[in-house]
Amino acid sequence: MYRTQAPESSHCTVDGVSFIRESGGIREYRLDSNGLTILFLRHGVLPVVTFMVTYRVGSRNETVGLTGATHFLEHLMFKGTAKFNRRAGTSVFEILQRVGAQVNATTWFDRTNYFEQMPASQLSLAVDIEADRMRGILLRGEDVEAERTVILNEFDRGENEPLHKLFHEVWATAFSAHPYGHPTIGWRSDIEAVTAADLRSFYDTYYYPDNATASVVGCIDEGQTLELIRSAFGGIERAPRPMPDVRTVEPAQRGERRVTVRMTGEVGAVMIAFKTGRQLDDTSIPLDVVATILADGKNSRLYGSLVDEGLASSVSAACAALRDPGLFYIYATCVPGITHESLETAITNQVTQLVDEPPSGAELRRARTLVAAQAAFARDGSFQIAAQLNEAIAVGDWTLYPTYIDRVNRVERDDVHRAARATFRVDQRTVGYYIPVRGEVDE
Repeated sequence: MYRTQAPESSHCTVDGVSFIRESGGIREYRLDSNGLTILFLRHGVLPVVTFMVTYRVGSRNETVGLTGATHFLEHLMFKGTAKFNRRAGTSVFEILQRVGAQVNATTWFDRTNYFEQMPASQLSLAVDIEADRMRGILLRGEDVEAERTVILNEFDRGENEPLHKLFHEVWATAFSAHPYGHPTIGWRSDIEAVTAADLRSFYDTYYYPDNATASVVGCIDEGQTLELIRSAFGGIERAPRPMPDVRTVEPAQRGERRVTVRMTGEVGAVMIAFKTGRQLDDTSIPLDVVATILADGKNSRLYGSLVDEGLASSVSAACAALRDPGLFYIYATCVPGITHESLETAITNQVTQLVDEPPSGAELRRARTLVAAQAAFARDGSFQIAAQLNEAIAVGDWTLYPTYIDRVNRVERDDVHRAARATFRVDQRTVGYYIPVRGEVDE
């Protein structure tokens, strides 16, 4: 469906590394020994580089009873290996921060990533660390117990934040079977019960070079970088068996679903979510334009009908298009004295108008310009580029990133109208209310 540029003759030739394709100046290579994907983009003029390893595993891959395993392992990966560990004075953070690196990791539905942004001269250190912990994590029992406390505190902070809680409840209600209904951090009982052996088994299933992509973005030599990665990662074996597929397909939704969250707080909120297709489907880019038409800026439809009319203090919309079908959601905060029902009706009226009639040409041009501009602004710097590449890798095709702006600019009125009609169906929606409660709430 998405075409990339033909391979160019100017790509690097390194023994043991195969050139695959190029798109938007980004070159894809593959380690012959184990299938590790490498993405390289020479960017900028300052001697700064971002190195990111994206594993194609996230909460989507977790089974009942093991939710939160990917996030738990994210924490444990920083406990180190035999070579890099705190007891030896060589912890991941100590070593990298000593050379001025910014280092962290994130977990989401379809992926986990580990990254370093640093002086280009220190890239070899980041590559060495990531290669070492790809298969060398210690995963000691005492580390599991220490991080369990940290993660439970993180979980409780989220549970005490109304928007965070509403978001989780809407997703859990919308998805009755698919793992997208589980919070990325996991359910509390699973966090409390998981063992070091459970996490070792999960790690030994997914953390291999042929399930990972190493992205390098910065002002650095391409050939030397490929040789560096081949040297560090080339000796790691492939996964001993194929990666398990996520077999569960969310059953067709046969009617509207509703959920209410009652928590201590001050300002109520409404969230309306609709099932969408995958990021790789034809509707995903038009739905980004739809979100902008509905709720991006003071000229958007929902801002005019909700905020300007005194019904809401804020409104937003987004399409969470993922590897499997996801959600398009609209979120608005109530103005005191305005009922949730009134806010829901106002949102529904605007959604219905977009279903009944395509946007005007001027409205479409404004939305396309905004989406394209925001995408361009999000590419300011090596880390921002690597982070956006990371999300494209997660959903199944990294070339979605370099081709995104061009595809946005090709969206027409009929594309927007078709996507709105396919998505905004009453039987496919989930409505969530956050109702603030004064004082204590029974658990």
